[in-house]
Amino acid sequence: MTGRSWAHGGGPALRAQLRGFGRTLIRAWRAPRARWPKRVALALAVLLVVPVVTGAVALRLNYAGDLQDGTRTRGKDAIWLGHAWVDGRKKDTDLAAFAQRIRGTGIRDLYVHAGPLEHDGTLPTARYPRARWLIDAVHREIPGVRVHAWLGDKLATETPDGLRLERAASRAAVVGSARQILDAGFDGVHFDLEPLHSGDRDYLSLLDDLRALTRAREVPLSVAAHQIDPLPALHSVADALTGHPKWWSQAFFAQVARRVDQIAVMSYDTAMPLESLYGGYVAQQTTLALEVTPEGTDLLMGLPFYYEDDLSHHGHAETVAAAVRGVRLGLGRTDRDRDRFGVAIYVDFAATEQDWTSYRDGWGRLDGA
Repeated sequence: MTGRSWAHGGGPALRAQLRGFGRTLIRAWRAPRARWPKRVALALAVLLVVPVVTGAVALRLNYAGDLQDGTRTRGKDAIWLGHAWVDGRKKDTDLAAFAQRIRGTGIRDLYVHAGPLEHDGTLPTARYPRARWLIDAVHREIPGVRVHAWLGDKLATETPDGLRLERAASRAAVVGSARQILDAGFDGVHFDLEPLHSGDRDYLSLLDDLRALTRAREVPLSVAAHQIDPLPALHSVADALTGHPKWWSQAFFAQVARRVDQIAVMSYDTAMPLESLYGGYVAQQTTLALEVTPEGTDLLMGLPFYYEDDLSHHGHAETVAAAVRGVRLGLGRTDRDRDRFGVAIYVDFAATEQDWTSYRDGWGRLDGA
């Protein structure tokens, strides 16, 4: 049936069929035997709709309020950089332009993609042939900025293939890859392993081993972290329904944060449909993370420097401006004077001029810059 025939009713016969079907539904709904099914249907509607509406209202209220003085960059921000910086595609002119781009901002750490790891935890040296050029050039052109090797892999937590942290040999190989990357001259190592389920004891064991290495080398260990349950035990509910928990419990987040020098929350891909809801969600995530991150650990909240439009990420809603406002609201309400706090920009190669302007004007411009 075409849209045109449907719009015009589809003719007398179809209209008569629809009227008859409607009368049948009404009689069935009014029948005494439908009393309990109606009650069940109503209860299910309430269970589904009320939490969604209540949650949306709470997030919108979380986005309201005044920004407090002092909730700006502390000079401890970071940015994830693509693989082109270590495989030969980027040149001296690119670095000069980037140095100019971040001059006067709070960016101190660069997470440069030097992986991915192999599924056994090893890292071929051919993955980062221009690492030495980049490290030396950054130290020369942008003094005080640190270059971390960003390493990661897909975990075999939801599919048969991937890195298996339950294998001691794989964890040992990951530590060996970190040692290898530090021998190459990087100032630190940053890990992003996904999907990482809340409560993963093998991951905590890996972090303990990595921390022993980085402390001995006197370099920072940092990780990308999943979002924290916006509702209690939501990760367990998501796991039961979909097999993909998505969130971490606040307690597990705290266990990870105690084992690293920096923890960067991937506070994007939230499925929020409106800027106000996304900003309120980021404010909530900032509060939840601040409550359990030790004073000795840098806490960074992710900013979405990219645009996509799918089920998990609505680019018109997940804006840098909304994220920055959410970060500042959460910081001001929870721990305004915390020094070891910043934002982490994802990602350099997808950023727009508007993204950079929103970051600089809303958060990242240093005093006097």
